[in-house]
Amino acid sequence: MKKTILKDDNGKSLEVNLKEFLDHLKEYHKAGISTHTQSGCSFTVDEEFRNKIKKLYEK
Repeated sequence: MKKTILKDDNGKSLEVNLKEFLDHLKEYHKAGISTHTQSGCSFTVDEEFRNKIKKLYEK
C-alpha cells in the first residue's frame, strides 16, 4: 500500500493511500475543476492536481 502526505489548499497535512485516492479522483473528479474534502482538508482538483497524484502513484 503506497501512501503519501499531501498538503491541502490551506497547508494542512493529510496522509492518503495513493491508489484509493487516485481511484476516487477518477470516479468523482474526472474532469474540470472541483473540490475534494477529506478529514477536514480541502483540495482543489484540476488537471494539474490529477496529474500530480498520478505521477506520485507511478513512482
